[in-house]
Amino acid sequence: MQIDMIFFAELVTPNVSISAILPELVVALAGIVAMVYDSFVPDQRRVTAGISLAGLIVATVILGAMWTADVPASAFGGMIAHDNLRLGFSFVFLLVTALTILISTVWIENENVPAGEFHALLMFATFGMMLMASGNDLVVMFLGLETLSIATYVMAGFRKTDLKSNEASMKYFILGSFASAFLLYGMALIYGATGTTNITEIASRIADPNFPALLLIGAAMMIIGFGFKAATVPFHVWTPDVYEGAPSPVTGFMAAGPKAAAFASFLRVFVIGFPLVAGAQAAGYLHETWITALSVIAILTMTVGNVAAILQNNIKRMLAYSSIAHAGYALVGFLGAGTATDAADRDAAIASVAFYMLAYAITNLGAFGIVTLLGQKNDRRAEFEDYNGIGFRSPALAFSLSLFMLSLLGIPLTAGFMGKVLVFRPALEAGNTLLTIVVVVAVLNTAISAYYYLRLIVVMFFRERTTEWAQPRIPAGMTAALVIAVIGVLYFGIFSSGIIERFSRSMPASRVVSNR
Repeated sequence: MQIDMIFFAELVTPNVSISAILPELVVALAGIVAMVYDSFVPDQRRVTAGISLAGLIVATVILGAMWTADVPASAFGGMIAHDNLRLGFSFVFLLVTALTILISTVWIENENVPAGEFHALLMFATFGMMLMASGNDLVVMFLGLETLSIATYVMAGFRKTDLKSNEASMKYFILGSFASAFLLYGMALIYGATGTTNITEIASRIADPNFPALLLIGAAMMIIGFGFKAATVPFHVWTPDVYEGAPSPVTGFMAAGPKAAAFASFLRVFVIGFPLVAGAQAAGYLHETWITALSVIAILTMTVGNVAAILQNNIKRMLAYSSIAHAGYALVGFLGAGTATDAADRDAAIASVAFYMLAYAITNLGAFGIVTLLGQKNDRRAEFEDYNGIGFRSPALAFSLSLFMLSLLGIPLTAGFMGKVLVFRPALEAGNTLLTIVVVVAVLNTAISAYYYLRLIVVMFFRERTTEWAQPRIPAGMTAALVIAVIGVLYFGIFSSGIIERFSRSMPASRVVSNR
């Protein structure tokens, strides 16, 4: 009866505020406009790209205004959060989508792709990602996840006549459906244990849950669901085949955007929704259990991803296993946030994960942009040997790709280096022996990854080319994307302090607890 009365009170006064979800609405509207325009004028590829980019720019401006504006911490009865976790990750999503649109110009032109459909799907996927980051309710998160998933299932199989692309889409769909089922069932058990799906309410009731066993089992199932979306071991088996079979621009998008969205929801549920409550036995046992479980998963993810990447001869598969390893690195920052006892330290750790996903997204998309450009139609040239000796035949592309590899490795003065420093630091400062071991394993894995990242640079500059080389034509959109990526890698590697401070201090994540 008490639960019913709470629900009825929220239903009567839901705190509806369209302005609270205006960035998401703009993105969704841009996708609808692009889709409708394409149905009437299907040959105007640049127009749908322009519509999509315009929507992303407007959404970015609105987010920037929301970051400094004095607005309520939540809306729609506490279902939508307005905090730095939402805003920081949303900027990452918008940047990822904009770069994907620019990078995909080569692919759309070479393979005669229906641009309007692709751009609309990208915008709907972005809407889903933003909803996952802004959702302060398990139901809203799931709606965002399914919106994102359906769009990416279709994009993975966008080459309708390519068997590899069809196989990638089918594998992603089947395994993704299983993961969604685990996640949804976990959410249902959490609701059964706490009587609510609201993250803030879960955090307040976790000290004395109705059914502690359901709480633990539900959390375990949610780890499985989020682990699949973030491509962590042992839930990573779909990643290499799907990344290899999907078109390169889609692969780059999947490796950056959905992974960041999974971490956004993962952080909100486990760090904010499942905190350590002093004197509460059930909450303490749950917190200790998920910290231990994710520490083991992080170690396995980093190790398996890096060791498997060494064995790959296909660039896309190598980057796929690399993305698995980077999910493990991000988990290190995740664990730092989960063990922080001070709200400011927790917010800083959350911000470090957001910055890491930003640095990884820019670097990874730049690499996949060059793979798209050099791969030609159907990604025919995606083996290491296809890159033999291109260093002095296409120096701009080779040096850009080398910079991206060095950033993924974590060489100083690159965004990847600062990202790793920032996610490792909270775990070290936690004073937890287990987390210290995780950081040591992360550093060792970084050394292991040097082999396959530097291998590509060696192939480009120190191997002779035995086949003819045709200098690829670089469209304006691709040029803009690569310039943005190169500048971003260098800028965030040298001037990262202002960004991380903005992510962590402008609006603390704890602000979401009020104004329902």
